[in-house]
Amino acid sequence: MRLNHFMARCGVASRRKCDELIAAGKVSVNGEIVTAMGVQVDPETDTVELEGRKLQLKKSFTYILLNKPLSTVSTVSDTHQRKTVVSLLSLSQRVYPVGRLDQDTTGVLLLTDDGDMTHRLLHPRYKAPKRYHVLLDARIKPVHLHHLQKGIAMDGTMTAPCTIKELRVVNNGSLLEVELREGKKRQIRRMFAHFEYEVLELDRISFAGLSYRGLKRGEWRYLTKEEISMLKNMVDLAG
Repeated sequence: MRLNHFMARCGVASRRKCDELIAAGKVSVNGEIVTAMGVQVDPETDTVELEGRKLQLKKSFTYILLNKPLSTVSTVSDTHQRKTVVSLLSLSQRVYPVGRLDQDTTGVLLLTDDGDMTHRLLHPRYKAPKRYHVLLDARIKPVHLHHLQKGIAMDGTMTAPCTIKELRVVNNGSLLEVELREGKKRQIRRMFAHFEYEVLELDRISFAGLSYRGLKRGEWRYLTKEEISMLKNMVDLAG
């Protein structure tokens, strides 16, 4: 098993984050620091430690859905002493956000210690749907709506086609519903900034088929068995 995969299954973090920990020299295998990517380990015979703490495969995982409020950051800790989403949970077990929402973005955020699940939900191959309500500072022009739906140039590539519809007009600005199946950094805000619109409010109303229905801002709950099963089927982890 690849080292980052093993660490993810131990509940450390996503595979990408585990790669960062390995590169930083914080992981040892059988007493020797490992910094190379792609190292293979045998969970039955090898001893893997993270900063001196022995890692073991987890038998069960925690899955949480949070309705993220404003002015919270999607990290475990913050060097600027800002409130983190993890601090809202007050849990003894360690869980990590599945991806990130900006400090000024609200809505659905999953947190878990299942590194495999995190990795796959964020991987472009599985195209986990993300739906947002977006309030703009002006009415959107039909031609801009058309271009955004078809895809625009961003970071040297074209954004994937997406679904956008205007729900209503609020204070002379369009309130839109947008569904993406990719996740570039600050994608929603940058897409509309491309046509010189400012996003006044951004709320993720669902992620991977899960909504925050019934949860007030800042409230959270554990996923049900049915929801966990649905996610596993979506990312081919049902087996």
